[in-house]
Formats: sequence, C-alpha cells, structure tokens
Amino acid sequence: MKKRVLCIGFGAALLIAACATNPFTGKKTMALVGNSQIFPSAFQQYNQFLADNKVVSGTADAKKIENIGTKIKVAAEKWLGANGHANYLDGYQWEYKLIESKDVNAWCMPGGKIVFYTGILPVCKTDAGIACVMGHEVAHALANHGQQRMSAGLLQQLGGAGVAMAAGGQSQETQQIAMTAYGAATQFGGMLPFSRAHETEADQIGLLLMAIAGYNPDESVTFWERMSAASGGNKPPEFMSTHPADATRIANLRALIPQVKAEAVKFGVTFK
Repeated sequence: MKKRVLCIGFGAALLIAACATNPFTGKKTMALVGNSQIFPSAFQQYNQFLADNKVVSGTADAKKIENIGTKIKVAAEKWLGANGHANYLDGYQWEYKLIESKDVNAWCMPGGKIVFYTGILPVCKTDAGIACVMGHEVAHALANHGQQRMSAGLLQQLGGAGVAMAAGGQSQETQQIAMTAYGAATQFGGMLPFSRAHETEADQIGLLLMAIAGYNPDESVTFWERMSAASGGNKPPEFMSTHPADATRIANLRALIPQVKAEAVKFGVTFK
C-alpha cells in the first residue's frame, strides 16, 4: 500500500513540476523530457533518415518546399517576437527536405526537421496547399508535441507500473486482465485523444502561420477536401484514430478562418 501511494505521489509531483506554457495556445503542457535532450537525438535520427532515403534536390518542387518552409518559419518568428517570445526558437535548426515516395504524407521532428513526400504534392496542388501542410508540420515543432508525446509515454509507463504493483498479489489471470484494461483505457481514453488534440492544435497554429506568411487560409479547407477525397474514405472511426476526422478538421478550420485573417492584419497581411 505504501509503495502504491509513493508511486502515485511521485507521479503527481513529477507532473506538476514538469510543465511548460506554450506561447501559441497559452496552455500548460507536459515537459518531463527537455529539448536539450530531445533535439540532438531528433537531429541524428533525421540525418539517418535522409541517408536512408532518396532526397530530391535542385528541382523546382524541392526549392518550393524550402522556400515555403522558410516563409512559414519567418511567420512564426514574427508572431513570437510580437508576443514577447523572441527567444522561444533558441536551439531549433530548421530544415525542409523533399523525399521521393508515393506516400501522401509529411512530418516534422522536434527542433524543426521537416520532410515532405513527393506523393503529397498532387494533393497540395498549389503553393497555398503546401503552406497549409507546412504550417501544420512547423506547428508540431513549435508546440513541442514530440516532447509531450514522450512525456505522456513516460506517465503511461509509470501508471502501468502502478497497476502491476497494485495487482501484484492477485492471480496471474487477474493481473493480465488488469493490465489489458489499463492499456485499453489509456489508449482510447488518453493517448489517442491526446494525439487528436495535438493535430487540432497544429491545424490551428498552422492556419495562423500560413496567413501571416501571406497564404490565404481559405485554401486550407480546399486542401483538406482534397485529402479526404484522396483517402477514399479508408480511415478508422475518429475515436480509434490518432487524427481527427476530415469533416471535423474542415469544420474547425472554417470556424477559425475569420479570426486568423483578423490576426494576419496585424502583420500587414490582408485577404479579399
């Protein structure tokens, strides 16, 4: 009993002590692992990925990815500077690479290491479409979502240890049931909603960044309509997915566009 209380108490103290405020959302977020630990590993993994895959360079598409990525990054710097967070990006090392692949995807590692697959370019279709995806990926880095996922994973492991300890005196079958129930509860009630919340945050922040960079945020809706069509409806139900349903994303973006356009005006950007 004492061990269980100590374990729970330690976990609660750790969670309270290791929180950081995100400047874009104003929310307290988990930061059990610092960027000084995460970034070097992320940069190394990114370089290894580039070494193991075909990097497209020197083409018009490759230059477009880098140019639009730079514009989105500058938009982030403008917003952060205007809101009193000029040093927030210390330690980030931005890089934007195009990879030859049929996968309709793009991703970002902690610290600003971004990959676009050639397979997503036909869905992006326009510079604004690329900016929508780029803003979303840059937003993941700015919101430290990688750091939060690692922190959540550590808490999940700590909770699992607590469940195992609590069920330690029970039969093996009871222990197995307890651990299975804990895994399902944390996956569907914790980790998946947590991931969907990150995707929604990245959509919101990315929409703001593409607008400040001069790309019409209305194009985010048409991009996601194309993404939805490209998937052919072959996606799991929202509650079983790491991402919000396309219809949910589109509705959220539509609601945010007027607010984002008003914010972009502060940076000298207007849209018809």
